[in-house]
Amino acid sequence: MPRFTVHIRDEWLAVPCRETSRTVGWLGQEALKRYIKNKPDNGGITSVKETRFIVRRCQGLGLLDVDDAIEDVLEDNDFVELAIDGDTMSPDFIPCAPGVSNLTAAYKEPGDFISLDGNSLTSTDLVNLGRGLYKIKLTPEAERKVVQSRELLDTIVKENKIVYGITTGFGKFARTVIPVSKLKELQENLVRSHSAGLGNPLSPERTRMLLALRINVLAKGYSGVSLETLHAMIQAFNASCLSFVPEKGTVGASGDLAPLSHLALGLMGEGKMWSPKSGWADAKYVLEAHGLKPITLKPKEGLALINGTQMITSLGAEAVERAEAIAQQADIVAALTLEVLKGTTKAFDSDIHLLRPHPGQVEVAQRFRSLLDSDHHPSQLAESHRFCDRVQDAYTMRCCPQVHGIANDTINFVKNIINTEINSATDNPMVFAGRGETISGGNFHGEYPAKALDFLAIAVHELASISERRIERLCNPSLSELPAFLVNEGGLNSGFMIAHCTAASLVSENKVLCHPSSVDSLSTSAATEDHVSMGGWAARKALRVVEHVEQVLAIELLAACQGIEFLRPLCTTTPLEKVYELVRTVAKPWIKDRFMSADIEAVQRLLLDQKVWGVAKPYIDKYKSEYIPESRPSSPTAFSLDPPSSPRKRFRLE
Repeated sequence: MPRFTVHIRDEWLAVPCRETSRTVGWLGQEALKRYIKNKPDNGGITSVKETRFIVRRCQGLGLLDVDDAIEDVLEDNDFVELAIDGDTMSPDFIPCAPGVSNLTAAYKEPGDFISLDGNSLTSTDLVNLGRGLYKIKLTPEAERKVVQSRELLDTIVKENKIVYGITTGFGKFARTVIPVSKLKELQENLVRSHSAGLGNPLSPERTRMLLALRINVLAKGYSGVSLETLHAMIQAFNASCLSFVPEKGTVGASGDLAPLSHLALGLMGEGKMWSPKSGWADAKYVLEAHGLKPITLKPKEGLALINGTQMITSLGAEAVERAEAIAQQADIVAALTLEVLKGTTKAFDSDIHLLRPHPGQVEVAQRFRSLLDSDHHPSQLAESHRFCDRVQDAYTMRCCPQVHGIANDTINFVKNIINTEINSATDNPMVFAGRGETISGGNFHGEYPAKALDFLAIAVHELASISERRIERLCNPSLSELPAFLVNEGGLNSGFMIAHCTAASLVSENKVLCHPSSVDSLSTSAATEDHVSMGGWAARKALRVVEHVEQVLAIELLAACQGIEFLRPLCTTTPLEKVYELVRTVAKPWIKDRFMSADIEAVQRLLLDQKVWGVAKPYIDKYKSEYIPESRPSSPTAFSLDPPSSPRKRFRLE
């Protein structure tokens, strides 16, 4: 029989419905009848029939017409909220931030799986799991290791051994021995008491990443969690039943205790949960609606679920993946700006960069050559100033390989640390089934990802810092030889004046956000945890810095494309014309002033989706394939990076 879960004030009520041809109004009245049954004063409701109310779906927040047939607007097990006239919407109702989640009613469960073994997950895989592209299953080897470690824990409990976190309290209470009859209560109390985070909830995508990463760590088989509990976590992930996890509250040692406790709390059927079907609701109802049961914690399992660096690492994985994508595209945007500003390509000569052969610098210079090489892609813009008297450009163009290059090298460094952390056992104590013992250590300390993410913020910020200076050059007629602020009838129109201000403001914010959080530490837990990483804030602010970089580069890309309008009918190189055409699919040329935020957001979306990289990459790859890597150099001059078609001539010099 179809049934619906209705939220009225502070209660959730299950309402069966034999005939879905009945109206939404009937559903509301049936829910009200159930609501007032156990209220001494009928909840202040004198007559169900005369009570006025509105009904909306929890997922998507859509208001429902009380005269509509249930079968036309709701599906079996849908969650709805009823607000009585005169009431405000329930404070327990937590709407999703608009635009944050792609896991909506249109969400389709993926058919493909990623097999987790605790050793081979990558940051790319983790981000794709967050996006809802895959379900999870365990490898047989992972299941075997999990069973073995659990058997050792069961033996410890059976033999009444005193082991930290299994038969003792936690932190300052590590010497307090807990009787066997209270071990289940010990683990439940741990999760409840540690669920003390604050702030907005993580988005569904980020909560999926957090849950997937915790499952991966437990799959290593060193945490002592039971296979039954791990399978229950996987079932919740595959159904996208996601706990309410506040973004604030972790100091990054002993792991991310507060956010991981909130994650575990929902799996226990307590607190709030979200799913594409239900939106936000009480966890027990969300689990029930998906045919799932709350997890019952066994000895040590509460500790196994909450002790580790998965909040820092999952957010860090998203940050480093987005940083890598925007760093690649920053080269393309800068190359387009250089063309518009009639810059010289001399500074990208391969021999210059082989004399200072940092991998990132060499790679960035190569990308510039692949986009600007006149032998491969003739440019009318470059030809128009071929014989000008300019000797060299400003640093913001000439030094892109050096500035963008170190950002690329730092991203690779950080990605290596994040991928190591993704596949690391980071709780305490560790369960070594092969040795027949548990050992207390400090793998939960988040200093590695914290430091790495502070480095990431500092490095990727520079892409926005140098981009903002290029925007200034595009908008300043004394530097660009283009109309002021890239618009005709200046004065009547302001053009890109305030878009540049926005870029400047984002760069300025980043300067503050780049202050490393991991240089700070505050002693906690009565000086038991006397040095912490502050990695949670390192991860959150790294993500914000990356977002600002995307936005600044979106403004530069819009400005560069607008600059091209004033240089027509001349064309730039083929790959950069393709980039221009892509931008024009979402933002038309600026003829006169109009609302600009929408254009910036649309172009940022192109960068987020890596579409700018997608149109330029084939040209970059083709150019790279024509190199002659005769041997790995022992010295900077041992091989040439030039295509065979031009063994010494790098560019037609402007």
